[in-house]
Amino acid sequence: MFDPTAFENIKVVIEGDIYDRDLSGEIIVIDRNDWINAAKLSRKYEISFTKKGYESRLLSATMTIEAGLENLSAELLESVDAKQLAGCVVGISFTLTHQNELDVFKEVQKVLTEIWGGDRAISQTTMMDPLEKKSHIQNHVKVTFNRLVYEEQIDDLSEMVHYMITSLEKLKKLCVE
Repeated sequence: MFDPTAFENIKVVIEGDIYDRDLSGEIIVIDRNDWINAAKLSRKYEISFTKKGYESRLLSATMTIEAGLENLSAELLESVDAKQLAGCVVGISFTLTHQNELDVFKEVQKVLTEIWGGDRAISQTTMMDPLEKKSHIQNHVKVTFNRLVYEEQIDDLSEMVHYMITSLEKLKKLCVE
């Protein structure tokens, strides 16, 4: 019988938790992608949502999980040395529109560091049209964990969804209306 990979099991748990919250009216799922890269033999899944009542074009959160060939083969081959690679990479990101001011960027960094912890890498990348004289920009913020997530840590992913929702609530105060 087919035994699902850690990637598949983690994906199902994330998807179930997020859609349960969508059905309860707490959040609204706005996008979902499930890729299989045949050239690199890898998998990637991402799901995006926002809080109910928020405008998704101004503020959203995305959870991404990825497993490369080394992760999938480590699990399928079941060697003792490979067990440490039998997991997937989980990433969190937020997209928000806010004023193009240094203080706002610093506050975004502070808010996310308080929620996710100082040992997480938090990076911000902005998008704007340099030919337009707008005072606001779109900021894409990534929270990186720099480690694999294993099937044994599957319960932690529900807590991560909770942190994502808390992050949206805090970041909402910084968005343009």
